[in-house]
Amino acid sequence: MSVCVLGGINLDYVVKVAALPARGETVSGRELATTPGGKAANQAVAAARFGAPTRLIGAVGQDAAGAQMLAFLARAGVDLTAVARIEGQPTGQAFITLDNRGGNTIVVASGANAACLDEHVLAQDLSDARVVLAQFEATLPAIEALFRSPQTADAVKILNAAPALLEGAPLLPLADVLIVNETELARFAGLDDAPSTQAAVTAAARNLIARPDQTVVATLGAEGAVAVTAGETLHVPGRRVDAVDTVGAGDCFCGVFAAALAEGYGLEDAMVRANAAASISVLRPGAAQSSPKRAEIDRLVGA
Repeated sequence: MSVCVLGGINLDYVVKVAALPARGETVSGRELATTPGGKAANQAVAAARFGAPTRLIGAVGQDAAGAQMLAFLARAGVDLTAVARIEGQPTGQAFITLDNRGGNTIVVASGANAACLDEHVLAQDLSDARVVLAQFEATLPAIEALFRSPQTADAVKILNAAPALLEGAPLLPLADVLIVNETELARFAGLDDAPSTQAAVTAAARNLIARPDQTVVATLGAEGAVAVTAGETLHVPGRRVDAVDTVGAGDCFCGVFAAALAEGYGLEDAMVRANAAASISVLRPGAAQSSPKRAEIDRLVGA
């Protein structure tokens, strides 16, 4: 194993609409699809398709949705030995509304994901993990256990602070790399609105740095991504495409970024590959299933 991913495993229910509903509004959906999702599942698939040996830590229910998710993840090449099946809990589910421009709203019912606690993480053999990646679909005790474990002392620790759970703010300093989008950055930085310029993004990101060796990566959609350290800023330009479905694009970025770091790529090269992967993923429907394979990414970046 070179990448270990901790967090949410969900079955996604996606309804396509002409425009996202306003508060209190009812709109008609054109079609309904059921697809694999969950932030950790999406990230693990992206890492595995990039070529990294990838283990997923999480939980599903003993139901049809759980069986469907495990079968999909196994086909993607993800190591599932650390995924528990929880009796009496449903597999996590996400309810997604997707508009004509690829925009979305998402509501997640955690289900079995909430039963994956620190005891389960500490029971795993993580000694061969080069990079560990978690997000806030994992429980906070599980994230803390993963990042504080002596087994991961030498691993690069990445925290994707999504969704923007303010209760998780005390865990931000444990990450070597913190990944946020503009909305999450604004929330953790205490801003009223998402920063609208690169300078504002940089300033907000620098406010989140808790250690001299910590890096904050802000993903900016079509504008690319910015990596901010205590003294430097690195901008990787975006790739403008006609997005079909942006669900899971950030997870794709995180998974490929983790896999590239595990393979030995530096920060900028890892961001370039992660950004390219995300730009491919938005051209396809679905979350986990939209992640590209390594050859597609290499062709796009000219590797």
